[in-house]
Amino acid sequence: MSEKRAALIYTPLPDAQTARNIARTLLDENLIACANILGEVESVFRWEGRVDTAKEVAVLFKTTSDALDPAVARLGTLHPYSTPAIVGTTCKNAHADTMGWLIGQVQGATNGLANTE
Repeated sequence: MSEKRAALIYTPLPDAQTARNIARTLLDENLIACANILGEVESVFRWEGRVDTAKEVAVLFKTTSDALDPAVARLGTLHPYSTPAIVGTTCKNAHADTMGWLIGQVQGATNGLANTE
């Protein structure tokens, strides 16, 4: 069995209310411990063969390595974009107190207790 680690998920969303709603859902389902709604960002991207821009809200979700895949999958079902940019990564290092808190908050997801209806 591998050691639990901290994990982060980043995604841009269309607005702060959407970010809050998705964060609450993921919290209620024990898939994340926290969401940092970082504020407005300007995204520059290629879409349908041309360069485009959009004002979005950046969100960083904190979770554990055990819950990373289910959290990314669930975020994909909640995300309003047809092709959402969702990236998750496991962290090499986390403060011991932070790690203990993350495990305490997300433990239900790794025991099959998360409700993803």
